[in-house]
Amino acid sequence: MLAAQNSQDVSAIPDLDEEIRRLKRERNAVILAHYYQESEIQDLADFIGDSLQLAQAAQKTTADVILFAGVHFMAETAKILNPERIVLVPDMKAGCSLADGCPGDRFRAWKARYPEAVAVSYINCTAEVKAESDYIVTSSNAVKIVNAIPRDKQILFAPDKNLGRWVMKQTGRDMRLWQGSCIVHETFSLQKLMAIKHEHPDAKIIAHPECEEPLLERADFIGSTAALLKFVENDNAQEFIVVTEPGIIHQMQKRAPQKQLIPAPPDGNCACNECPFMRLNTPEKVYLSLRDLEPRLEMDEDLRRRALVPIERMLALS
Repeated sequence: MLAAQNSQDVSAIPDLDEEIRRLKRERNAVILAHYYQESEIQDLADFIGDSLQLAQAAQKTTADVILFAGVHFMAETAKILNPERIVLVPDMKAGCSLADGCPGDRFRAWKARYPEAVAVSYINCTAEVKAESDYIVTSSNAVKIVNAIPRDKQILFAPDKNLGRWVMKQTGRDMRLWQGSCIVHETFSLQKLMAIKHEHPDAKIIAHPECEEPLLERADFIGSTAALLKFVENDNAQEFIVVTEPGIIHQMQKRAPQKQLIPAPPDGNCACNECPFMRLNTPEKVYLSLRDLEPRLEMDEDLRRRALVPIERMLALS
């Protein structure tokens, strides 16, 4: 009944965007949005970025309330860095296949098999896994951080095997990889990608390193979401085939409106190239979250302190 009432309340608001902006001012709130959010939320956000940029923005904010329009592990990172602030998530069901596929107990058991190894975890993991890690990385700084680890140290890399494999190629390090992957980046079809390339021979293929290796081998440029955005903005090409979650295209179009941006198709007739978790957040849920200051992300203080250590190591090297 409450959900229906909330839905009815929101549908009666004549200008939802303006109401969200009013609530932001009243709550002294900041909205952080990932590039993979729907365009309406991106346009409401105070800051848009990839995982690293949003982690840094969360650390620097002076707002009383942080509304994180992204997925659960990102909001956890904001809470780890800002324990005294209220951290809101529009929909607590906004999870992540990578984080879900690497539960803390299994990660600890895996790590225990290699007691002398350095554990490096992609930021797309739970606070529990972060707390068990030596370093946290993002797709934009993973190569740099792995290169900073002494060459005589064995490295465990979790949870994304595709990113880990790409980092191995860039660094020459032989790492043991957790066998996890992103459900979105695993859906892209090589056959369909090549068909689009045939139709647009001058287009450059740009890809996120979470994609599978055969697609990365065809890419003209590989990088984080922020790096892909910058490449489109600055490169001389006029056409780009974008092999990552298509939410980033909204910002690409704003930065380079004269260029043609073609989303890479998934394997099948579906919207599988859109992250179902990211799309759980909506402007209506953003409004309700700011209005009610719920749902809040809470965290055990001991867990937060332990998870903070590898994140601070990442930020120091970034």
